[in-house]
Amino acid sequence: MAIKGRITEIFSRLNPRSQKSKDASDKKEKSFDDLKKELTIDDHRVPLQELVERYHTSVENGLTTAAAAEALRVNGPNSLTPPYQTPEWLKFVRLLFGGFSGLLWVAAVLCLLAYIIQVVSDPTTPKDNLYLGVALIIVVVITAIFAYYQEAKAGKIMDSFKKMVPQQATVLRDGKQTEIPAEELVQGDVVFVKIGNRMPADVRILSSQSFKVDNSSLTGESEPLARSPDCTDDNPLETKNLAFFSTFAVEGSCTGMVVRTGDNTVMGRIAALASGLGQEMSPLNVEIEHFVHIVTIVAISFGIIFLVILLALKSYWITAIVFVIGIIVSNVPEGLLATITVMLALTAQRMVKRQCLVKNLTAVEALGSVSTICSDKTGTLTQNRMTVAHMWLDANIVSVNLSHTHESEMAFDNPVTDPQTGEQSTKLASTRPGYQALIRCAMLCAKAVFKPDEENMAQSPLQRIVQGDASETAILQFTEIVVGQVEQYRAKNKKVCDIPFNSTNKYQLSIHETNDDGDERHLLVMKGAPERILERCQKIFINNNEIDLNDEWKEKFNEAYMNLGGLGERVLGFCDMRLPLGNFPRGFSFDPDNPNFPIRGLRFLGFITMIDPPRPGVSDAVQKCRTAGIKVIMVTGDHPITAKAIAKGVGIITSDTAQDLAKRLDIPVSEVDQKDVRSIVVSGTELGELSSQQLDEILITHSEIVFARTSPQQKLIIVEGCQRQGWIVGVTGDGVNDSPALKKADIGISMGISGSEVSKQVADMILLDDNFATIVIGVEEGRLIFDNLKKVIAYTFTKNLCELLPFLLYVVADVPLALSTITILCIDLGTDIVPSVSYAYEKSEADILKRPPRKKTDKMATSQMVSLCYGQVAMIEASGGFFAYLVVLAESGWWPSRLLGLREGWESTKCNDLRDSYGQEWTYEQRHNLDLNAQTSYFIGIVICQIANLYGQKTIRRSAFQQGIFKNKFMVFAVIFTIALACVLLYVPYLNRALNLAPNRFLWWLPPVPFFFYLWAFNESRKYFIRKYPGRFPARELTY
Repeated sequence: MAIKGRITEIFSRLNPRSQKSKDASDKKEKSFDDLKKELTIDDHRVPLQELVERYHTSVENGLTTAAAAEALRVNGPNSLTPPYQTPEWLKFVRLLFGGFSGLLWVAAVLCLLAYIIQVVSDPTTPKDNLYLGVALIIVVVITAIFAYYQEAKAGKIMDSFKKMVPQQATVLRDGKQTEIPAEELVQGDVVFVKIGNRMPADVRILSSQSFKVDNSSLTGESEPLARSPDCTDDNPLETKNLAFFSTFAVEGSCTGMVVRTGDNTVMGRIAALASGLGQEMSPLNVEIEHFVHIVTIVAISFGIIFLVILLALKSYWITAIVFVIGIIVSNVPEGLLATITVMLALTAQRMVKRQCLVKNLTAVEALGSVSTICSDKTGTLTQNRMTVAHMWLDANIVSVNLSHTHESEMAFDNPVTDPQTGEQSTKLASTRPGYQALIRCAMLCAKAVFKPDEENMAQSPLQRIVQGDASETAILQFTEIVVGQVEQYRAKNKKVCDIPFNSTNKYQLSIHETNDDGDERHLLVMKGAPERILERCQKIFINNNEIDLNDEWKEKFNEAYMNLGGLGERVLGFCDMRLPLGNFPRGFSFDPDNPNFPIRGLRFLGFITMIDPPRPGVSDAVQKCRTAGIKVIMVTGDHPITAKAIAKGVGIITSDTAQDLAKRLDIPVSEVDQKDVRSIVVSGTELGELSSQQLDEILITHSEIVFARTSPQQKLIIVEGCQRQGWIVGVTGDGVNDSPALKKADIGISMGISGSEVSKQVADMILLDDNFATIVIGVEEGRLIFDNLKKVIAYTFTKNLCELLPFLLYVVADVPLALSTITILCIDLGTDIVPSVSYAYEKSEADILKRPPRKKTDKMATSQMVSLCYGQVAMIEASGGFFAYLVVLAESGWWPSRLLGLREGWESTKCNDLRDSYGQEWTYEQRHNLDLNAQTSYFIGIVICQIANLYGQKTIRRSAFQQGIFKNKFMVFAVIFTIALACVLLYVPYLNRALNLAPNRFLWWLPPVPFFFYLWAFNESRKYFIRKYPGRFPARELTY
């Protein structure tokens, strides 16, 4: 079992919560599966009297105090139950001992054990192993502390939900209105909610006055929704007579009955679902664990081989164990953990500058591994603001293009005749009577106004903050652009009567005293649902003529309505009427409650359509994802027609669905060959009827998928379905409803501007600009960091063998040790750290977005990497180090042949007359000083050859010269820093002795230089053959 697994198991045993019985565990799992099912209640459907009897309450008097107290005792408070929180000390312990840290702890313990064994056998033994063990512990502790502070999201999810719970509620108890803490509410309570309040529980509406709620905290959709006593849908999430816990009342007021409280509310179920999901291990953590396994296997394998050799050579068992420990430790890349952490942090900082905030460092690489993105629509793919897209006037469609940087464009889709000049043109003239009448009606029949402050009014109309709902905001911004001074125009045309929009009438009406055309008659203007407006009209205004609204014109109206509605656009109809001056003189008292004026027989002017337009750059981003082999799936709570229209607009759907093909070929949908269908739109209702196997089939057989009208549970089911296919899934979202899917995903991506606090806490990454295009930047950075981490591992692997071989020769050939344990530390935590980090600044070799995402089976450390690094590159480096080592010894009279079998005499403190190749006698002190010079030369050889290796691993396929030797300025700095640090370690008095190094003369730096050039030439030749013969042996075995 892996170290991390063992430690987790130990601590789970210490944790009393883990001692639950299997039955309790099964019950918890069943409960969690129930949460994933759709909400099934009938509180919105049953007659009111039945509901009153069910909860033993009264609409007129509410609950009695005694009944409420008993219900509170039985069902508990109206609050969200916090989940079990992992203690902070346990989080830190897991970071301190988990994964790669565990391997370093083993190495540190082995070093200390080796030192203790040496001290017991020889009190004068050097303290190299002690220093190495202490240094490793310091590295692990510092890295764990750094990682602990990076883990900021744990334990904050429920805190975010708590902030959404209202503190007080106005309730009817014993026939009296009273204010109580919201957590004391129970089922059957009659509550009163007004504008500005949060809903204190899930409530069935008993009566309402123009009541609207903002469900954005629940669904992410910002359009206020009307609530009324009428049951309009069997689906509790769609019906108008339910308002949900924590949603905001933005208009009007209501009286309602509490039907669900606390954890049983829709919000409570989502909270439990999000909190109950386990934290998935990131792809990078999986790779690190795999790498730890490889290093552990290699280290233990070498250790066992050496132990067998030593015992076969009849070495003293204590000596054998100490050297086996040294061999195992030399295989552990001590500096790699710190290097990876620093590289991820640097990449995360770079991504913040590109509007992508990374909360969890390993998520940097995870985004690069993503093969599927499940994206929300509103605010991510679209701009989260309604904009006028089309008009229909004079029986023709006008396309509208608005911009805050360019002049607006309005043009007929087909050439039309100007009623005044008789000329045909597609340009819409501002003097056209039909246009003027429609715009006048749009300006007057509205309540929205710009936020009245100087800074806001200085912005372009499209960028101004508007006080009003989304549709009126779009019309105000549009009319301000094309006409200007809208609010002044309204002031000149005084409003004398107003009927606000309500869900029953589905229209808004106002009457004005007009002064703009010399006509003293009152002007009645009306807007609303097109079909409701049309049924109140008798005439239609076409080309400056009022024409009877007959069946022919109604057919033309319906055709245009269906065309634009089919594009997913919201349509508002407009009509007006001049009231006779004789019947309605100036000063007439209009009664809006009981209209004393005509509201039928009006003149239809046309309609204006609005849409939440795609964000600029999203289409390109979706295309880049497609090129990169990433499947983009839209998952939205919007209507299927709207979702499909936006999906087509941004390129998520590029071909016909089965329904489109059936319509085009005029055949039943059942006869469409499914092999010809790549695109599909699945509604939440259809999804709810699918089995897991059927969902898997849809995900596999369709390359372009839209899920519409989905619930939070269904979003989670979609993510799980994608993960079943072995895909690495990224999920974007901004509402509370997205939180379970965000947490379940391999990487959750929340919106920084429109995202709820809950979604931000659950997510691994936050898009600061709410733009889908930013995800593509993250994918590019993630793929780049994966490539660069592979380079770091290859660079680190290579010198590991160079540190191991001196021990091998020391044992097998019985020669003096070429590299001390403490000098290994100088390489791993000294000269190699900065060069390793320099890979974080390396640019990609080619367009990494043109290759497919890596599979879960693709590993960071591969057998080809081990073969290349250990079997080839490391041999060249070690040759350079040994050559330098032997040159120093040979210069002093010790030829290589004399060194064989010399180890025991060389290390003996009592032998002061050991003869060299020329017969000269050497004392122990002289040999020790020479040994330091020779070991230092080996150290220098490794440092110099590692510079060649640094540039050799700079690219995987391209020549280092093609990539640019000096383009990575940090790498140039790293080379200079490495050489400077080596000089400090060698030439600073006392420091060099402490590190078992000597101040070698300059000529002893030169022996490894030829090996530097040979290694450089080897890497350039290797990559040349990889490019020249793709798919052949060099490309298969000489790369990674």
